[in-house]
Amino acid sequence: MMVQDRNNAVTSQLLTEETTAVTHKLTTSIETLTSAPQSIPTLPFDLVAEILCRLPVNLLLQLRYLCKSFNSLISDYDFAKKQLRMSAARHHLIVRSQSNLRGLCLLDSPLPSVFSTSRVTLKQTELNYPVSLNNGCRLKVCSCDGILCINTTSPHERSAILLNPSFRNFKILPPLEFEWEYGTAPPIYSFGYDHFIDSYKIIVVSSAYWKTEKIEVGVHSLGTNDWRMIHEIPISGKILESGIFVSGTINWLVFDISNWSSSLATIVSLDLEKECYRMLPQPDLEWHTWKNSLGMLRDCLCIFDGSDDMFFDVWIMKEYGNRESWTKLYRVPPMRNHITKVLYMSEDDQMLVDYDWGVAVYDYKKGTLNIPKIETLNWLMNPKVYLESLISP
Repeated sequence: MMVQDRNNAVTSQLLTEETTAVTHKLTTSIETLTSAPQSIPTLPFDLVAEILCRLPVNLLLQLRYLCKSFNSLISDYDFAKKQLRMSAARHHLIVRSQSNLRGLCLLDSPLPSVFSTSRVTLKQTELNYPVSLNNGCRLKVCSCDGILCINTTSPHERSAILLNPSFRNFKILPPLEFEWEYGTAPPIYSFGYDHFIDSYKIIVVSSAYWKTEKIEVGVHSLGTNDWRMIHEIPISGKILESGIFVSGTINWLVFDISNWSSSLATIVSLDLEKECYRMLPQPDLEWHTWKNSLGMLRDCLCIFDGSDDMFFDVWIMKEYGNRESWTKLYRVPPMRNHITKVLYMSEDDQMLVDYDWGVAVYDYKKGTLNIPKIETLNWLMNPKVYLESLISP
């Protein structure tokens, strides 16, 4: 174990030195370009922008301080959207720390370190703001384009925040101004992008603890100051989790819990542009309220099915809206603790899975399982995977 730790330390040191060297060379080159005499040819600024949009977020955040023109470019919304499309995807694992109750303390790590090492050290991000998400209640987190939407499960909290963990920029959403008919249960937030208006929308749905009833829906568009009601979801039932953003839509599992012994589920999709609903076709499954959930893998809608005590199945909808495209992608063997969902799937079929109070890396091809030791944290709380980006909420 000491040899492995030493190897990991050496590898980490080499990567750090390499990154530092690349940063130094790039900075020197850019300084030469921006300060060179007129007699020396320089790159057009639009070409420099094409180069910068392919760089990782952490390097771009440093380059903002190089000159005013770089700061203006890198802070521009259109550049941030282009960088998200053009740069290599860099995903992070993020969790909430239980040790700090006076502020929101988040811990994260790049996914490559989670997949490649047996010990993972998380970087701490602590935020202080006038929203009581620090009351010890469980947090609900959903994400889109590197922005997290975070709210508490407390029925007394009427607000939420949008946070970009890459540079600790956050926005407090307006408090909910309307009263649900569901009583004191907390609302459930979802988050997605409307391509038609080039803006992000937060969707909130009503919830009920023990009964099946109509589901009311509110929408907040970024750039506005209020919430508005839209049509109710056209079926009665219970939504347990945040909706999944896929192909311009928010998707929920709506359970009919009138009969707990044999729950029925419907996949309801909300088109963010038209703000209308449709029922998605689904594979033949034996639905169980607490053992099935939706997710997204490789930009496709997924169903995680834990109803079989012997296996955990991963279904993927390869063509959105096409029932025939549902495919059972993986069948994962049982673990010591119950798997709830797959957080991320790499190109070489390694899966980061979420189970009770932890995460594990399952290599489907090799059939191996690795549970990394998370340093600085006794257990994981609400592990999520987000995509690094420059987009400000």
